[in-house]
Amino acid sequence: MSMKKNVGNLDKAIRIIIAIILGILIFTGKVSGTLAWILGIISVVLLITSIIGWCSLYALLGLSTIKKEAK
Repeated sequence: MSMKKNVGNLDKAIRIIIAIILGILIFTGKVSGTLAWILGIISVVLLITSIIGWCSLYALLGLSTIKKEAK
């Protein structure tokens, strides 16, 4: 598997927004316990994949949200 970027700008923005929402839910105590840990891990993964622009699940499934440039 190559680490060719496969996360587009809109996808990155959505991932960051979801990660922020999850973080707020955790830090305000709206979710706690095991669910908070699971959502925290998901939040970190979303942030990392949006920063590096590569999602291993997308690569595994052969997906990409990057718009192809017109020739």
